[in-house]
Amino acid sequence: MRKRNKFKHGVYLLLALAMLLYALPKLSLANGPSWVFGFGVVWSLFAFTVIAAHLHFIIGVDEEKTKRLEAVRKAKLEQWQSKWNEETRVTQRS
Repeated sequence: MRKRNKFKHGVYLLLALAMLLYALPKLSLANGPSWVFGFGVVWSLFAFTVIAAHLHFIIGVDEEKTKRLEAVRKAKLEQWQSKWNEETRVTQRS
């Protein structure tokens, strides 16, 4: 499942790069401050953000964080289950 997910992000990354490379020459960024210039800057920033997000996922920067969060979730679940089992025993004794 992990490889397929990374493959999907790789495809999306390539599509975003292709879209950016296709659109950059067509965007009018040289005419100074205007609505067209503002749109070109915002669109380019959005495209770079999408590319950065996919690279971040592909490189796997969050894998260690995900492992730590999973360990915390598992510990909380065990704590909750032991508390629930303890409450069940107390109510059964009464």
